[in-house]
Amino acid sequence: MPDDAIARLARQIDTTTRAERLAVSAAAVAELRRQGAAELHRICAEFVSSVNSRLSEARLELAPPAYRPELFRESGANVLQIGSQGRQLQITFQAGSEPLSTQKFLIPYVLEGEIRTYNQKMLDRLEIRYMMLFYCVESQEACWRYYDWRTAHTGVVGFDLLASLMEPLF
Repeated sequence: MPDDAIARLARQIDTTTRAERLAVSAAAVAELRRQGAAELHRICAEFVSSVNSRLSEARLELAPPAYRPELFRESGANVLQIGSQGRQLQITFQAGSEPLSTQKFLIPYVLEGEIRTYNQKMLDRLEIRYMMLFYCVESQEACWRYYDWRTAHTGVVGFDLLASLMEPLF
């Protein structure tokens, strides 16, 4: 048990040290944000391609279909959408008011946003499902993480998450 507490403390110190380094370098934060936007688009593009390779008729579409890091909007919302036949998974993300924050999520992050899913039946009932999204800076790497406020689950954004969000829409 004491080793667990020591390991947690060591991780926290490492994370804080990296966060403080990023906080002093606005250029590093800006580059990390552009990298995060491109990484999220890459995850979505590979997911869409993987699903489409197994479909016989309908297709998932990603908007925008291509992305370059310089397309990241530092002020305002950035939007990615995966859709098919009126069923939508929409991702919005943006830079927070601080270069690095832990205000809404315990792991320091440089981008924050939401994943929303809906179809026409859900819209008719004014029901849109969503979860929070963060581009987190952990130890030696950065990654996209989600937080589902309904279940208090968190994890890394990947194919499994996107598939589990899209499945109930069909």
